[in-house]
Formats: sequence, structure tokens, C-alpha cells
Amino acid sequence: MVKIKKPSPSPMPKPPPPPRQPETSTRPLFLPLSLPLAPPLENPFPSSPPAAKPPFPYPAKPPPPAAAPALAPARQIYHQLLLATPPRLFSPPLLSLDSPLLSLLYLVLMMKAEEKPSTSPQSFIDQLVVPGDVVLNLSDMTNQTIKLGGGLRQDCDAISVMKAGKLRFSKPNKYWVECSQKRYVPCVEDHVLGIVVDCKADNFLVDIKGPTLAFLPVLAFEGVIRRNIPRFESGTLLYARVVKTNAGMNPELSCMDASGKAAEFGPLKDGYMFESSTGLSRMLLSSPTCPVLDDLGKKLSFEIAVGLNGRVWVNAASPSTVILVANAIMNSESLSGVQQKIMVEKLLQRVQ
Repeated sequence: MVKIKKPSPSPMPKPPPPPRQPETSTRPLFLPLSLPLAPPLENPFPSSPPAAKPPFPYPAKPPPPAAAPALAPARQIYHQLLLATPPRLFSPPLLSLDSPLLSLLYLVLMMKAEEKPSTSPQSFIDQLVVPGDVVLNLSDMTNQTIKLGGGLRQDCDAISVMKAGKLRFSKPNKYWVECSQKRYVPCVEDHVLGIVVDCKADNFLVDIKGPTLAFLPVLAFEGVIRRNIPRFESGTLLYARVVKTNAGMNPELSCMDASGKAAEFGPLKDGYMFESSTGLSRMLLSSPTCPVLDDLGKKLSFEIAVGLNGRVWVNAASPSTVILVANAIMNSESLSGVQQKIMVEKLLQRVQ
């Protein structure tokens, strides 16, 4: 028998899937809460004029004072200050004329405006002065020659102060500012103690505790010519006089006085040298003699040389005397005259 297979029916092709439609979201869109909302639109055609804006929370500047007879200088300054001050810097109560703070300010301004600064040199002598004070007016001092010391400078016809201290005057015509400091500024006619640093062919380089080294010409000694030039080793202590000081150049020294004599200037041998402040040096050189040197000189025998650059040299026969005098001088800077005498008595009692 022959089996006849029936042909299997071919599968029907699947219909193509319908095209995918884009999804549409029905969720409402919300703006983030952190974003500021837009202000409502204004009507471009208002039927009525816009309302006036509220006044500024701070009071406006007060109107200028009405025309009145001539005001006092302090009153004018008061009104100028009141008008020039921004209103937001003060609260409303302070702008009232009844405020105690403005009353006090008015009194201070009145005193400053009505006081007349004195330009007389006698009004500043032995008084405390600060940088910027004008102590002399050369236009009022005709046919007079003055010498300026440390702490003073000339600006046209005005002599102003450069550092704080007391204004001093010495006859006939020298002015300077006296103060206590470690730094020394060279001035003409100052007597200083210098240390030889280096030797050149024509001069010696000397350290005087100034901003720069000073130079001492080899011929700046009494009776010195080219044949007998002095020779000093490094470290030699010299007592000299400042001859020239100009900005931008080294000071010049001399071991002669104005008449060309050696006087007390020259090398200092032996002894002990110590440093101090410029105020202590001026106190030791003051006239009359300061109590500490006066009392020590009555009981002890010693030599002393004081430089205005803050160096003191002491020499005596015994080392104990040198140590006692040096300690007494260093401890006397901050003591009064009576306290200096008591200190010297106690030191002498210990030695005896």
C-alpha cells in the first residue's frame, strides 16, 4: 500500500505590528519651588495714574538751614557735617538737635573751630610734640638764623616735627626734638663714639650706630699732614664730631673742634664701652650735671665720654670702680633725681 501524505498547510504570515505611537504623558508640569514666580504683568494702558511709591524707610537728608545772619565757624561745620553724612549711617533719633551725642559733637567742633593755633616758638619749647606739628614759621622770623637738630625738618617756611618727643632749645638759635630711642640719626655738631671698621687710603670707615657707615678723613686730626697720617686698627674706639650729614651720602666726622684744635676728640684707650638709648645719653650731657654723675664724682675718680649716638665709655684705676659706675648709669635711665641719689648711696655702701 502506498501512503499518501497530505501536504501540511503552510503557516499564515503574521500581520506586521502596528506602528508604535509616541507616549503622551498626562501628568501636569510643575515648576520647581525654588524658582521665583514671575511678577504679574502691568497694564500697559492704565486708566488711572500709578500710586505713589512708599517713602524710603530712612529719613531723607535734612534741608539746608534757612538764610540767617553769619553763623559761627563751629555751627557751619556742624551743618556741613550733617548735610554730607549719608542718612542710613544714623538712625532717626541721632539726627535730632536734641540728641546729647550731637550736642557733644557740636561743642567739640566749636572748640576746634574757634581755637587759634599759636606759631610762637616759645609756646612749644619743653612741650611734647608729635609728627606733623608746625613749631616754627620762618616768615615771622625775619633776619634770624636758626639751626635745626634731630626730629625737625623744613617745608618751605614751616618747620615741622618728624618724631614724637620734647622740643628743646639751646642758645643762641638751635632747636631739636629730644626723645629716647635705640636708633641714632646723625646730626651736625653731634659728639659721637665710633668704632673703626675699615681703613682706606684717604679715610677711615667708622660705625656710629647710624643707617650707614661714616667716614673720617685721615687729615681730620690736629697737626696731621701726609707724612704723619695716623694708623688705626679695626675695632679702635674714637671720640669724634659730626661735620656733614646729607641725604643719600655717608656722614663725615672730624676729630677737631670748630677752631681746628683736638680738644677732647681722638682715640680712647682702655676703659669699658657700653650702649644705651639716646635719651640716656642726652640726660648725661645735660646741664646742670645729672644727679647720678654728680654723686658718683664726689666719691669716686673716673673718666667718662658720652656720645649722642647712645654709647658711653668709662675708665678708672680699678675694674670695680668701672663696673660700679657703668651699672649706676644704666640703672638711672628711668629714675628721678631723688631716686638716682638713693641708688648711688646704696651702691657705695655695698662697695665700702
